[in-house]
Amino acid sequence: MTRIVVDPLTRIEGHLRIEVEVENGVITDAWSAGTMARGWEKILQGRDPWDAPYVTSRVCGVCEGVHTIASNQAIEDAFGIELTEAGRLMRNLFSAGYYVHDHFIHFYVLSALDFLDIMAIASYEGSDPGLLAVKSKIVGLVSAGDTSPFTPRYTPDEFSVNDPETVTTLVSHYLKAIELKAKSQKMLSYLTGIQPHPNALMPGGCTATPSVEVLQDLRKLWQEQADFVNNVYVPDVMAVGYGPLLPLAASGFGATNGNYLAFPMLPQGGSASAGDISFGGSNPMFRGGVVKANGERASRTDISNLTVEDVDYSQITESVTYSWYDYPAGVDALHPSEGVTDFNLQKQDAYSFLKAPRYNAETMEVGPLARGMVNQFPELVDFFNAGGREGVVARHLSRAVISKQIINDGLAWIDRLIEMRLAGPLVGMNEKPVPKTGRGMGVWDAPRGALGHWIEVDNWRIKNYQMVVPSTWNAGPRDENGVKGPYEQALIGAPVPDLDNPINVVRIIRSFDPCIACAVHLIDPHTNQRKVVKVA
Repeated sequence: MTRIVVDPLTRIEGHLRIEVEVENGVITDAWSAGTMARGWEKILQGRDPWDAPYVTSRVCGVCEGVHTIASNQAIEDAFGIELTEAGRLMRNLFSAGYYVHDHFIHFYVLSALDFLDIMAIASYEGSDPGLLAVKSKIVGLVSAGDTSPFTPRYTPDEFSVNDPETVTTLVSHYLKAIELKAKSQKMLSYLTGIQPHPNALMPGGCTATPSVEVLQDLRKLWQEQADFVNNVYVPDVMAVGYGPLLPLAASGFGATNGNYLAFPMLPQGGSASAGDISFGGSNPMFRGGVVKANGERASRTDISNLTVEDVDYSQITESVTYSWYDYPAGVDALHPSEGVTDFNLQKQDAYSFLKAPRYNAETMEVGPLARGMVNQFPELVDFFNAGGREGVVARHLSRAVISKQIINDGLAWIDRLIEMRLAGPLVGMNEKPVPKTGRGMGVWDAPRGALGHWIEVDNWRIKNYQMVVPSTWNAGPRDENGVKGPYEQALIGAPVPDLDNPINVVRIIRSFDPCIACAVHLIDPHTNQRKVVKVA
């Protein structure tokens, strides 16, 4: 048996191991394993509930703010706090600005290099001064033997873009995206005090009191982000999605089983009832919902009339059959409000620190494509009509569509804040004391997908706290019925014609934007040999 190990897989933080079996050049089985314990739920037990947003923000250095929001909303649900308009707008602006830079950074920095033959830059013969500068920079780095951060890389294949002008242009946008990410962090710090790990977002709203001048400066920076999204990011994604990558998209490359779950986000109205507190308000820009599979994987050709069910949050459970945790005897799955975090590192057959989330006992893909399917983006409908299908390319396209709507609609929120600030001080907070007992749920659709926090307060302290995060939904292992998680499903059937160059494995997993570093093990079931691949 030949065993091939590729390590690392992702270009972002965390620890994930992917193992696949390859037979006759096609992946026939897969295992997704988180290899690092989280343990935040244990840390929070017995602490003051007000600590939860600060602590959970440290779950991740990339997705930090969305944990703050979900945690705040769980506490507000338990305390009975409704946001002020200014508090809701400032939270929305923070989340929206974060969303946009997260998505274009994923496209250019974390994923696009999987589809580019970066060395094509050396053949650029155009006259654009900016592109010539990029060529000079990259060729100079290669000549000096310093190709970071564009290497290590996999060997380009038939789906790699190698037109010199296209590649040079996209790399120039890669560099511009990094510059705009820095500006976005400055822009968001106007509302949150510091980035990452916002200090001003708290249970009850936002403590920031920006002046009119600060809000006007924020608007200028926001407009710069909007110009990049509208004139660079979205056109780039559309060009490659409808161009060189359309054959890949038409094949359903990297599709899961067709179940999708999205939570609501970016509320545009106050809480119409107590039930809205968990979502930060009402009338979300993107609705939540569930789309169920209705046939063979990636067989949908028309998504204009999908049946979208409302989310029943009582149907969310987590299984630990193949995870390094124990549940009480006889219990296979628990709702997160009753969740347990008891480690068992010696558990037989376990292979992951991730639990296995399920909705009504079924796996669900979460993230941009789920949001696009639930909200039936017109651009996604058009993409399917042009031959695109569920999978890798549709995920990238959905991110671009989401970014465009968020960045353009967000200008109205800034204008509303300026209007309110001109009329008087901004009141962003609505506080209440910690209750002796309480339970709460806070949900948000983070850039990587459905995020939920659940808290139980007893004797003014946190008795139990559980989080179900997007990468757990997508990267979780098999459940008690042996059903594979979404990553594992997406890899089945993927072509790996060259065992020494498993580029399609990373294309699929990176399209989910996993917030974890990975190792990939390709297993040949016939020889059982193991090979280590170093990406040159």
